[in-house]
Amino acid sequence: MNQRIDELLEKYWEAESSLAEEQELKTLLLSAEGYADEKALFLGLSDFSNEEPSLQMPTKIIPIKSRNWMNWAASAAILIGSVWGWRVYEQKQAEQEAYMEVMQAFALIQTNLSKGQEQMTIMNDMKYLNTTNQLFGNPTNK
Repeated sequence: MNQRIDELLEKYWEAESSLAEEQELKTLLLSAEGYADEKALFLGLSDFSNEEPSLQMPTKIIPIKSRNWMNWAASAAILIGSVWGWRVYEQKQAEQEAYMEVMQAFALIQTNLSKGQEQMTIMNDMKYLNTTNQLFGNPTNK
């Protein structure tokens, strides 16, 4: 009998046993001496299979007033989060617009500066003349 139990246990642990062999193993284990761990496993599993599931209500039921308060709190949190997010978005947009205006002002300054530098090249040519007489000629020498 112990040899048969060992054979059936080996097949069971290798996942090669049939349902009939598993049932035979359970009945052999009931009448056999020893095999305490295997008996605990197989007999414990049969105890669980005899139980029927039952639906149980939660022991602590949240009162309706408390649930309404939680709904209001959740709504307020969503509203506050949305307002905060919108304000951050608007602030970023205002910063972006201010940056673009500053960059346009710099571009205008650079354009006008380059125009002024072009006009200064004419003045640079005049610095090599010594006197106003050379520039306009000498009216008394005529």
